Amino acid sequence: MGNGDLKVPFPWFGGKSRIAQEVWAGLGDVENYVEPFGGGLSVLLMRPIGSKKRYIETVNDADGYIANFWRAVKHDPEKVVEYADNPVNETDLFARHLWLVNEGKQRLIAGLEADPDFFDAKIAGWWVWGICCWIGGEWCSGTGPWKRDEKGQGVSRRLPHLSPGQGVNRQLPHLGRDGQGNIWQNCAARTEMLIDYMQELSDRLRDVRVCAGDWSRLCTNGVFAHGATVGVFLDPPYDAKLRDKDCYNTDSHGLSAEVRQWAIEAGDDPKIRIALAGYHDEHDMPAGWRMLQWTSNGSYQTTNSSKSSGGNTENRHKETIWFSPHCLEESRQIEFAF
Repeated sequence: MGNGDLKVPFPWFGGKSRIAQEVWAGLGDVENYVEPFGGGLSVLLMRPIGSKKRYIETVNDADGYIANFWRAVKHDPEKVVEYADNPVNETDLFARHLWLVNEGKQRLIAGLEADPDFFDAKIAGWWVWGICCWIGGEWCSGTGPWKRDEKGQGVSRRLPHLSPGQGVNRQLPHLGRDGQGNIWQNCAARTEMLIDYMQELSDRLRDVRVCAGDWSRLCTNGVFAHGATVGVFLDPPYDAKLRDKDCYNTDSHGLSAEVRQWAIEAGDDPKIRIALAGYHDEHDMPAGWRMLQWTSNGSYQTTNSSKSSGGNTENRHKETIWFSPHCLEESRQIEFAF
């Protein structure tokens, strides 16, 4: 199962690592876990461990680069490291990005649509290296001047992230010497560390089913058939009226409302426990749904009302998780059988 505290190897907008344990407190030790909007998988990677039950875990993302990365790490972590282990270099960043949004994207589309087990370690390695070097959003979005011109050259550049300690391992603990950043005596030591880390991720993902496509394909009776309890973590792109637009490469305005409607209808099923993420003024959930508010610094407050009394307009103070009626109460402790 993993150790419950694996770090996501790349920065991800809207990650839920700070609130992951509260999500699991609400879902409990479910036998069937479904995450239709996978992204960085921080909630999955922080799942408490120890149960000997037969778990079924299924994750999905509509962004093919993300789905491919997790599949590649699952099946061939060393090959991913081979392509990801590279210093920050503006020329490489430009060239690899250009290749990824052109040749790489076409390769992904053809592979992911034809084969549910398809992955490409080169695309995965270059993608994760680049997203850790990139400044701002739109990495591999395909928007903007990222097509080759008549001479085969790109027409726009983006400076790499030059802050100290950045790179594919930017979120890993204790990687530097004497806490002074990622300082390595030789390349072999760095590569060995990356392989060990990717292998940990691979071990955790061994039995996880990684899908690529529309979220609704995972919210079906067929997917929910296994187990006495099903936990569903829904973290769709937030309503575009309440956030910066185009935060995600694969975005769909209006998707938030669609997901909310499904959650309300499915929430009455005693077998299903749902945790829905959004901003506090985004969803007006029925009676029986518990609301937990939190901020980016890790603090949070809970209420039993679907209305928030807070008036802070900063998005980092508006983060909220809604728990469906059959989720565990916040005062209960999760017990895992060892």
